[in-house]
Amino acid sequence: MPRKPISLGWGVRKEGRLLWSRNANRGKSVRGERRKRDGRVEWRKWDPSRSKVAAALLLTSGDPTELLPETGSTCLYLGASSGSTVSHIHDHTCGAGNHHEGQIIAVEISPRMMRDLHSLAKERPGLIPILSDARNAGGYATIMREKAQWIHQDLSIADQAQNFISIAEKMLCKGGTGLLSLKAASERADQGGDESRFSRAENLLEESSLQLIERIDISQYQDQHIMFHVKRL
Repeated sequence: MPRKPISLGWGVRKEGRLLWSRNANRGKSVRGERRKRDGRVEWRKWDPSRSKVAAALLLTSGDPTELLPETGSTCLYLGASSGSTVSHIHDHTCGAGNHHEGQIIAVEISPRMMRDLHSLAKERPGLIPILSDARNAGGYATIMREKAQWIHQDLSIADQAQNFISIAEKMLCKGGTGLLSLKAASERADQGGDESRFSRAENLLEESSLQLIERIDISQYQDQHIMFHVKRL
């Protein structure tokens, strides 16, 4: 018997262990993901093995809606890659034709990935791709209409937590939500094993001006990864 969908907001719903986002570009998939119709609404499958945000939504011990931006929000996505997860955030935050009037600043350093992001943005108003080093806020701060209500950082760099704290303290509004996807293998080798690296990042977050809400182990979907959920005080 099919599971009754649980709404996680306007554009995201959960069915058992499956996540779906409300397709803002009806009739098209972004990375070949499955689509299905429910009346006049088309939904796209949001795969947690391809998206750290999706993994966190499924594995959080708290309210998953707290991990998502509100519709119409200003969002900052650092390390957008080719835009798979960005597209699901866009489904929810902007909607078809950006009728929610959201803004998603998608920052990516790779010119190859940026070509995919530009193609995606042509079909999704409200999505703004920026070719820049995400560690340099000056490369995208002037494009943002206001401080972000939601930030996600997914960067394969050393000192991920320090960079996230620096950006969030500058670019995240009071009460805003921050998500840090931290990969242990990207941290410095002299910081010990995976748990030592995760604990170090956790300590840095706790000592910052951000409020650490939850440490979410997403390793069953994303190897060697922890998602940290914070709020800006």
